[in-house]
Amino acid sequence: MDIAILGFESCLGLAFVGSADMLTLSRRMLAKRNAPELYRVMSVSHDGRPVRDGAGRLLEVDGRFEDADGCAAIIVPGYLCDGGHALPATPAIGAAAAWLRRQHALGAIVAGSCNGVFLLGEAGLLDGRRCTTTWWRHNELKSRYPRADAAWGASLIEDGRVVTAGGPLSWIDLSLHVIRALLGPEAAKKAGDFTVVDAAPSTQAIYIPPGHLSASNPFLLEAEHIVRQAGDTQLTTIDLARTLGVSERTLHRRLKEASGETPKHFLDRVRFETARMLLETTQKSVKQLAAASGYMDETSFRRAFRRYSGMTPGAYRSWSAARRGAR
Repeated sequence: MDIAILGFESCLGLAFVGSADMLTLSRRMLAKRNAPELYRVMSVSHDGRPVRDGAGRLLEVDGRFEDADGCAAIIVPGYLCDGGHALPATPAIGAAAAWLRRQHALGAIVAGSCNGVFLLGEAGLLDGRRCTTTWWRHNELKSRYPRADAAWGASLIEDGRVVTAGGPLSWIDLSLHVIRALLGPEAAKKAGDFTVVDAAPSTQAIYIPPGHLSASNPFLLEAEHIVRQAGDTQLTTIDLARTLGVSERTLHRRLKEASGETPKHFLDRVRFETARMLLETTQKSVKQLAAASGYMDETSFRRAFRRYSGMTPGAYRSWSAARRGAR
């Protein structure tokens, strides 16, 4: 099996080289003595020539796109951009998009990291699929590829062999995900242990500034204000729609358009952000936090908080305090 790392002008050098190194280290660790290689790692560009990364460094590649035809998986790194955020309109980018589309049709897993997800969009691979990108590019992804089902703040999503992940370092999660998809969860766990990284994707939610999504959308801003003002009142989606002066159907449509969320997910996210802020700024107990954030009971609060943050409320409070102390 071949796993290809796609090189293109202005790509993130760390993601390009790091993916290759991580997959190579994992392959050597997973291969049994005297056994054939489990997979081959190849770096490719459209013409087989070196590419310059976003910092101007020259990156050598192993071959051309044609040399990796029929590969099992492709990892697309993010890229650095000046001023405008769009991918450069070059023949190489067009060739890369066409090649990604062809390889996916032949059965390959196509995985995009950070804003490298936009190259998957150029290939048409996001159309009708659930996907994500780094949190500060979410609105742009939705605007540029309106047929994509973009999920706000998700860490990693696979939909029909198209894998997307947010954050410049999400190539780590993508590399482990590719190993998991090709060789199974036990192999991914061993690879994660060997490289001393978590085999489960990290979450973006704990890094996103509260209110970021609503800052440029008056409807979201008003809806978030209503949820936060409700405090310990048990606000339902029906209550939210009534307070906003819209029908439940309109609420669902407008939230989906603005944030990609259902009303329930919207309520949960705003409550999570409220709880997160209280954990960082007060010494309230978990029971008090649950009530202040609008949850009916402590159990449902703990469950929702772990889903968004990947950790318990107590662990988050300790993590946040340590992070502030390190600044």
